Amino acid sequence: MRVIALGGAGAMGRLGVRDLAAAEEVEELTIADYDLDAAQALAAGLGQKCRALRVDADDHAGLLEAVRGYDVAMGTIGPFYKYEVKMAKACIEAGTDYVSICDDYDAAAAVLELDEEAKRAGVTAVTGVGWTPGVTNMLAAWGAQSLDKLESVNVAWGCHTSDTEGKAVTFHTIHIFAGSVPTFRDGRTLWIDAGSERELVRFPEPVGEVFVYHLGHPEPVTVPRSLNARTVTLKGGLKENYFNVLGILMSRLRLSTSLAGTELLSRFFNWALPYLEKLDRPKETASACRVDLTGKVGGRWEHRALGAVAHMDLLTGLPCSTAVRMLGEGKVGKKGVMAPEACLPPAEFLRRCREGGIRFFQGEGMEEPLEF
Repeated sequence: MRVIALGGAGAMGRLGVRDLAAAEEVEELTIADYDLDAAQALAAGLGQKCRALRVDADDHAGLLEAVRGYDVAMGTIGPFYKYEVKMAKACIEAGTDYVSICDDYDAAAAVLELDEEAKRAGVTAVTGVGWTPGVTNMLAAWGAQSLDKLESVNVAWGCHTSDTEGKAVTFHTIHIFAGSVPTFRDGRTLWIDAGSERELVRFPEPVGEVFVYHLGHPEPVTVPRSLNARTVTLKGGLKENYFNVLGILMSRLRLSTSLAGTELLSRFFNWALPYLEKLDRPKETASACRVDLTGKVGGRWEHRALGAVAHMDLLTGLPCSTAVRMLGEGKVGKKGVMAPEACLPPAEFLRRCREGGIRFFQGEGMEEPLEF
């Protein structure tokens, strides 16, 4: 299998690249990144099957030429509201299968519009196979199998602010706190204020309890297409709640409602975060997700609470590389653009993620280990 990793030298792409480099079925791996020096440094330490290539996701012709001839492209160039459709369109035009970690709701909705185009090209494009979405969707799909009738899927994520260093993550965080965001209630999509309906949710340790809010993520967009649930919600929050409050304040003041405003704020926070984190840095940082499902079994209401925890790079990068490998192994027969829960076998996917180091739990206290 020949794989090209778009953005593979970045904070969210590096771990997936290392996983693919270690896979016997991957015969050739190209690390394509805007930062050629970083891509070359990474490739140099991963063996002869790896090479580096400079790529600019804003250059369609160059991106098309870069992905042509590969079996699968792994997309980790963020922020995805700027680059998901660009990467997917280039892959579809080139006839190259595509897997991404897209975590922006508007990008997910836009890339799903390319479904018929991908089917005509015979391309499989799987969007949102990271931490959230990704692990969350697959936990929902796995848990739903134990219910006769699925009623609701309530997804939540929480993390320490200092659990990542990626600049694109800052862009994403500001973006998801801005304006109105989609949720899915009683069988229809509703638009609600980002940062609304605060709730205290328990995640697996060391994340623990985090205040979470409605934020802009793809799960309410994609999960209702695949799982027959009447309600699908997404809430998230940073462990250091003052960052959540700051994000909500920026949205209320309309500082982050334009692309230019988001980019200006992101540059400021990427400069300031190292100083702010020193004020309250925990001994151990991590990121976590939780999926609560309700439904009926034999006519009785049941509740399932499922969760996962790891460092953000592992929790995001490993699911994506796992999906790339499963696609290359022929585990996905469908063509078109879809979310992971629509095409990947959940038990095998989650088991591989657990074997790769992601820890899974279940129960209200998120303390009981979860096996697949």
